[in-house]
Amino acid sequence: MLSENYLARRNATVWNVPKTFNFGVDVVDRTAVEADGPAMFWENEAGDSAAFAFSDVSRLTDQLANALLGRGIVKGDRIIVMLPRIPAWPLSMVAALKIGAIPVPCVEMLTAGDLAFRISNSGARGVICRAAHVEKFVGIADHLPLRLAVGGAAGWDDLDAAMTAAPRPLTAAIMAAEDPALMYYTSGSTGHPKGVMHAARAIYAWRMSAEHWLDLHPGDRIWCTADTGWSKAGTSTLFGPWSQGAACLLYDGGFLPSRRLELLAKYRINVYCAPGTELFRVLDENIATYDLTPLRRTVTAGEAMSPVIGERWERATGAKIAEAYGQTETLMTALNYPDVPVRYGSMGLAAPGCDVDVIDAQGVPCADGVEGNLALRAPNPQLMLGYWQDEELTRSRFIGDWYLTGDRASRDVDGYFWFAGRDDDLINSAGYRIGPMEVENALLEHPAVHECAVVGWPDAERGEIVKAFIVLRPGFNGSDDLAAELQNHAKATTAPYKYPRAIAFIAALPRTLTGKIRRRDLKPTKK
Repeated sequence: MLSENYLARRNATVWNVPKTFNFGVDVVDRTAVEADGPAMFWENEAGDSAAFAFSDVSRLTDQLANALLGRGIVKGDRIIVMLPRIPAWPLSMVAALKIGAIPVPCVEMLTAGDLAFRISNSGARGVICRAAHVEKFVGIADHLPLRLAVGGAAGWDDLDAAMTAAPRPLTAAIMAAEDPALMYYTSGSTGHPKGVMHAARAIYAWRMSAEHWLDLHPGDRIWCTADTGWSKAGTSTLFGPWSQGAACLLYDGGFLPSRRLELLAKYRINVYCAPGTELFRVLDENIATYDLTPLRRTVTAGEAMSPVIGERWERATGAKIAEAYGQTETLMTALNYPDVPVRYGSMGLAAPGCDVDVIDAQGVPCADGVEGNLALRAPNPQLMLGYWQDEELTRSRFIGDWYLTGDRASRDVDGYFWFAGRDDDLINSAGYRIGPMEVENALLEHPAVHECAVVGWPDAERGEIVKAFIVLRPGFNGSDDLAAELQNHAKATTAPYKYPRAIAFIAALPRTLTGKIRRRDLKPTKK
């Protein structure tokens, strides 16, 4: 039976999506005037730090937005924003949104080939990155009217100079709720990554999970460790927290469990959002030696969390981990609420305002306990406008008015959803979504590889790792040295997080009667 707390939340939910919404104006500028306070804390590995109030963000993004306009960027233009966890990232995102430009966040691990595809496919008219990465854009961004580099670079404008130019009034764009506003690239099981286009209404809707899952309030502080190129950073670092008047922490540094705990204590973080694999490693530290008194909520998403991690975290901190489920295409659609019992291993209950269910191949809801397709009913303000320039793929994701997530799940009698697996070959490794073909294409460029197939392989720490099955060309023999060479080749050819952590050399790949590779036959048999 569903809890009274959950039913009250669900029944009280009204989206109230406005006819027009510009995040930079209606959230950042408005908060700066009506309730100014901390918006962002930043620190790097060297110990450098800075803090920004909403009024600082409002002023700096106005100046940067004017710089974008001055370089010919107009409403609807796409801008590649490839920046790490530094203040320039949210400032660039908000500046673009203020003038109606469409930011396309990207992780810095992308290679020149990855970026060439994104620039070409999106029709981007601008790039913002760090000076250390401008070389990746040589020959592929030379023609773009906007090229901004943090710190400046030859042939590029200095982003810092653009933000410190003499201030002048900004004419912000009027954004209708259905206007395209934000695009993320997400991996699929076949082909190149797909551009997921969200409307202004989706950025508005991000506040719902920030309220009901993150449980954020004005003055709170959240640290979400997701990389800036993923929609998770939008949910829990930028759009969600700032919509609630909360401040975010950005840490530009490598992962070290003890450093995580030091920063949680130093910045008196109230809400900590991290993948289960990160929490698992943090648990190896002596948590009791750190003052985590302000920490009242720990949340996770992006990968199924082992109940063992949840139980250990609860013993160490006294707080439960609240898992949630979402996708780049749908944002958060199932949540473990702060005032509803958490069930470890469950994706949670349907998010407020979201009609989520498990359906069969005909679109009929399944009975409790029966596995089926996890689906979200449209229309929903969180749902993407569609895949960029791919109407056929967008249509294929629907059965009637049900959007198919591509995940299999079941629903228990109390309404909690339980993840069963993907219905395609997409790999989810430590929260990273990896399309097998991207890795296969990289490996096939090596002269030793005749053909290959990549699958997700079970892993205790990461959930899944990328495993490659390789058929070698004549004259090559499988060995540990060759496996290491192929791994390094993959790291250099595509984003390093995609490289195969395991490689098996085999004589032939399993195929269907029509000659297609049967990746599923390469996966371990479930017991």
